[in-house]
Amino acid sequence: MNVRAVIFAFALFGRVFATEAVPVGIPVGSVWSGSPVSFALLTHAGRQFVAYYDGERRLTVAARVLPSAQWTTVHPEGVWNDVRHRPSNVTGWDSHNFLRLAVDRDGCLHLSGNMHVDPLVYYRTKKPFDITTLERLDRMTGEREMRCTYPVFFKNADGDLLFRYRDGASGNGSDLYNIYDTATRAWRRVLDQPVLEGEGQRNAYALDPVLGPDGRFHLVWMWRDTPDCATNNTLSYARSRDFLHWENSHGEPIALPITITRAEIIDAAKPHEGLINMTFNLGFDATQKPVVVYHRYDAAGHSQAYIARPASDAKTASAGWPVQALSAWKFKWAFSGGGSIPAEVALGAPRLGADGIFTVDFSTTHAGAGAGRWRVRADTLERVTEEPPLPPALPVSLQRVESAYPGLEVQSLVSRYEGRRYVLRWETMPRNRDLPREAAPPPTPLRMYELPDAEESSATRVGS
Repeated sequence: MNVRAVIFAFALFGRVFATEAVPVGIPVGSVWSGSPVSFALLTHAGRQFVAYYDGERRLTVAARVLPSAQWTTVHPEGVWNDVRHRPSNVTGWDSHNFLRLAVDRDGCLHLSGNMHVDPLVYYRTKKPFDITTLERLDRMTGEREMRCTYPVFFKNADGDLLFRYRDGASGNGSDLYNIYDTATRAWRRVLDQPVLEGEGQRNAYALDPVLGPDGRFHLVWMWRDTPDCATNNTLSYARSRDFLHWENSHGEPIALPITITRAEIIDAAKPHEGLINMTFNLGFDATQKPVVVYHRYDAAGHSQAYIARPASDAKTASAGWPVQALSAWKFKWAFSGGGSIPAEVALGAPRLGADGIFTVDFSTTHAGAGAGRWRVRADTLERVTEEPPLPPALPVSLQRVESAYPGLEVQSLVSRYEGRRYVLRWETMPRNRDLPREAAPPPTPLRMYELPDAEESSATRVGS
C-alpha cells in the first residue's frame, strides 16, 4: 500500500480530461463539510478502515471486510476540551485537525487526530481489526502531550510502529518520536529528546520520513520563525537507519537534537523568500542519493520550482545542495499569515525512469502555467521537456461537485491494495484560514469507489 497516497488528497485543481461511465460508489456515511480537513483511509489484510468526521462533526470510524459493502461504524468517545469549548471527539473549523490510522504487528488499530496545539487524542483497539473495541487512551508516554499537532504513524525497517508529533506551536515547537511495543502494549520515546528542536524560536515542518533504496530513512524539512507562513526558511535534510543516530548526506553524524545550526542545508532561503511547507517533495536517483523539489522565489520575486541533490564533495555541504530551476514562471504566489491556505503550486516527488530521466509532476492555479510533467536529466538535473499531465486520480464523473450548495469542492483519498485502487470521495468548503464561516453547509455523502489501478500524477495538495 502506498502510504503517501493514503495520506494526501490527489487533485489537479479541477482539470477535466475525458468523459466516461459513472462508477458506482459504496456509501460510507455523511460528513462535516464546513472545512477540508483530511480523513484517514487504510486498507490492510483484506480489510478497510476509514476515519472521518460525520455530519455532526463527531469522530467516526468505519470498517469492512473486502469485498463486502457493509460497514461497521463506531463513534469513539471523547473528553471535554476547555480551550476549544467542545469534546475532544468533535472537530471545529480547523483544517489542521486531520486524522491518522495505523495497524500494529498484532492487527490492532491505532487512531490519532483532531489536534492543533491540543492535548493528545489517541485510541487503540483491544482486539485485532475490531473497531468496536476502540478505547480512548489520551496518552502514550504521558509527557509533553498537552500541545500536540501533526500526528504521523509510520513503521521502521523492522516493522515496528512509530509515532511522530509536534509539541508546541507554529514558530515554537519540537518534533518528538515514540515507538510502540506490542508485547507490553505500551509506547516509549525513541529518544529522550526531540529529533527536531526549534529552541523556542522556531519549529520544523517536515515531510513524513521516507525509507529510501539505501535502507535509510530520509527526512526533509523547513523551519518557521513565527505563525506567519511567509517566515518559512532554511530547507534542511538528515537521514537515519534507526531514528536513534542521525547523519548528513555524506554519512557525517549530526548531534541531537537537530537544530537549525546542526542540520544539513539544502537551500538557505530566508524568511519571505518563498519556501512553503505545503509544496516540497522527495525522490531518489540511481545512486540512491536524495533528490528534493520545492518552491521558492527567484531573484525577480517570481515563484519557481527547483530541484536539488547533495554535492558529491562533502566539503561543500555547508553551502547547500546544487540546485536547478525547473520552471520559468512569471507569477508570484504571495502567501502570508496564519491558518490553512489553499495551494497555488503543487509538486510531485521526482520519479526516476529506466531511461535515466526523472519525471516531476506539477500543477498551478495560474493561467499560462497550468499543469504538466517535467522530464529532467538524472545526471545534471537539467529540464529536458515539458509534457501534458497524467489524468487525475478521480474519474471525470467524480470530479464534478454534486451538491447544490455554493462553493463546495471535491476531496478524495486514494489507497491501493492487490492491484485495485480505492477512492474515498466527499465534498467540503475550501480552506478559510481555519476561521468559522457565517453558516455551515449541509453534510455531504462519503462514498468509496473501487477502480482499476492506474498511474496518476504525484503532485499533491497539502495543508499548511
